[in-house]
Amino acid sequence: MKRSIIITGGAGFIGSHVVRLFVNKYPEYRIINLDKLTYAGNLANLRDVEAKPNYRFVKMDICDFEGVFNLMQEEQVDGIIHLAAESHVDRSIKDPFTFARTNVMGTLSLLQAAKAYWESLPEKYEDKRFYHISTDEVYGALQMTHPEGIEPPFTTKASSGKHHLAYGEKFFTEDLKYQPHSPYSAAKASSDHFVRAFHDTFGMPTIVTNCSNNYGPYQFPEKLIPLFINNIRHRKPLPVYGRGENVRDWLYVEDHARAIDTIFHKGTIAETYNIGGFNEWKNIDIIKVLINTVDRLLGRPEGEDMDLITYVTDRAGHDLRYAIDSTKLQRELGWEPSLQFEEGIEKTVRWYLENQAWMDNVTSGDYQKYYEDMYAGR
Repeated sequence: MKRSIIITGGAGFIGSHVVRLFVNKYPEYRIINLDKLTYAGNLANLRDVEAKPNYRFVKMDICDFEGVFNLMQEEQVDGIIHLAAESHVDRSIKDPFTFARTNVMGTLSLLQAAKAYWESLPEKYEDKRFYHISTDEVYGALQMTHPEGIEPPFTTKASSGKHHLAYGEKFFTEDLKYQPHSPYSAAKASSDHFVRAFHDTFGMPTIVTNCSNNYGPYQFPEKLIPLFINNIRHRKPLPVYGRGENVRDWLYVEDHARAIDTIFHKGTIAETYNIGGFNEWKNIDIIKVLINTVDRLLGRPEGEDMDLITYVTDRAGHDLRYAIDSTKLQRELGWEPSLQFEEGIEKTVRWYLENQAWMDNVTSGDYQKYYEDMYAGR
């Protein structure tokens, strides 16, 4: 094999899209999907590639230093793409210890295993790469600002020269200082610092990327878009934090996978790249688009289910606005999003409506019992 790459969290939402892309695009690569199979990991996400000769799944906790080190030796791993993480902010507020263990100590375990294995080789770090995927939430929050006399959203031009609708004139850039506000973003910020420290201290060839909100097929339905698609279908309440005024930048998951591919192969060692869609939406506006789209595709009068919207107490420490400036990635490596949001959300809604069996299996929890029995030998 030309390369041997571990992709952590490869049974999860973003990870499964990255695994699929690499397995299909690079048949000469050995792709090892390392996943603990927590509630967010589902091997049904990868049925289409599980029999490919260049693919292997390993059930393992990233905190298992010895296990990871032995796997790297066995597979002669020269690259790690690290996506495994606890990622739901609400869960981090209830249980920050789990987030610190997985996101911080898990990342440190991977770094130590990679360091020990690669430094044991004659060539050491030559042609090796440790690629850590992070989040835009480490930067904190942006204010909704606008030119005098113009109410947001307004058309603005980012440093890339592209015009798009925005809710403010400032964006997250790679040189911003970190200001995490939730236990989740604090844990991710800490892991980012460890990755950079291993480059500065030991010379490990690392790269960090920070991405905006992803959407698309196979997302665990505790997240806004799949949860609300399913609730609209079954006419269940749509719980909206506060007044739904919080703004997020959205990126179709396959575009993120393409960006990861580009950065892994062409990115500069020790650099940080921001990945975003230049695609800002208020939560309440996305929800209305989802209602209209689901209603239309189910043959209902468009907008019929608007009365499902239910406003609930806002999340603690809820950041107002995230907006990524991905100009550096576009300028240096030539990547840019391929889908407009309207096209991407149409594809996404259709996928969830056409894959109700997948949704039912996940929401029932049956998939977890299946894996528990399988790996317990029952």
